[in-house]
Amino acid sequence: MNQDQMLLEVRNLKTYFFLEEGTVHAIDGADFDIKRGEALGVVGESGCGKSVTGQSILRIVPNPGQIVEGDVVYYRYNKRSDGTEVQEAVNLTELHPRGDEIRSIRGGEISMVFQEPMTSLSPVHTIGQQIMEAILLHQGVDDDEARRRAIDMLRRVGMPQPEITVDNYPHQLSGGMRQRGMIAMALSCSPSLLIADEPTTALDVTTEAQILQLMRDLQQDLGMAIMFITHDLGVIAEMTKRVAVMYMGKVVEMADVDTLFYDPKHPYTRALLNSIPRLGQKKSERLESIKGVVPDPYNLPPGCPFHPRCASFMPGVCNVNDAPNLEIEPGHKVRCFLYSE
Repeated sequence: MNQDQMLLEVRNLKTYFFLEEGTVHAIDGADFDIKRGEALGVVGESGCGKSVTGQSILRIVPNPGQIVEGDVVYYRYNKRSDGTEVQEAVNLTELHPRGDEIRSIRGGEISMVFQEPMTSLSPVHTIGQQIMEAILLHQGVDDDEARRRAIDMLRRVGMPQPEITVDNYPHQLSGGMRQRGMIAMALSCSPSLLIADEPTTALDVTTEAQILQLMRDLQQDLGMAIMFITHDLGVIAEMTKRVAVMYMGKVVEMADVDTLFYDPKHPYTRALLNSIPRLGQKKSERLESIKGVVPDPYNLPPGCPFHPRCASFMPGVCNVNDAPNLEIEPGHKVRCFLYSE
């Protein structure tokens, strides 16, 4: 597998929610890409559009939200009989959200692990039944083989006593076990891309470390790409190679993880990194915080949405026009007037 090959391209994606109070621009022109086998981190404050980005890729945006503009192009790689690969591009935004083609991709080729397993799993079906459903839908095997594969997948994700656990209901499992069950379900059809939406939010520190190690091991074993959605910069540093920083529905900076941590360019990225507690910091030192509050989603400020909170705000520039998305170094993009001519 060539890891420089493109797997997913998101271009000028806009997903809006049309509510009685007004229109929420949940994603407002997001741009990023994911290569085969890589781990991309998507980071930002709550409400910046991270989860809706994952939902838009899978075409599962809840009503009254809808994709109003942009493209999400997914690249399939099919092997010929002579061993060579053929690339096929599928624009997911052009597919009907309940059509056969997106249903075959959803779960079969692109899977998602949701934030809270207790609300994502069916309470009236066993873990095994829910994993088997995905296998039966996408793999074309009989019930016995689907059950065997479900048990094997539970074993691979480190579930204790998988032959017994397969017949347990979600309420009979601990939080960590439920999350392992969710990961087993997502990976049961060997997807090319796993979207992990804050998969360790509700877990204790020990279980979180085990789940992150598990996902890293499975990524290497299966050769899949991971889009890791989180607000935890420690998880980003540990799990990903490249990072997209989101603010109010836009990707404001994109770089490899080392560049982002040691040479951040966007004022929002710098503010995020400065707000992290550091070892050796004196008790008397106050943590830096990002001034102001996240703007009202029904009434976004004109120009760059970060300008009311920005330490580098330029009147007459930042509050008038949208900031350009500039590539300041190969692979390092930033959406900011500070780097434009």
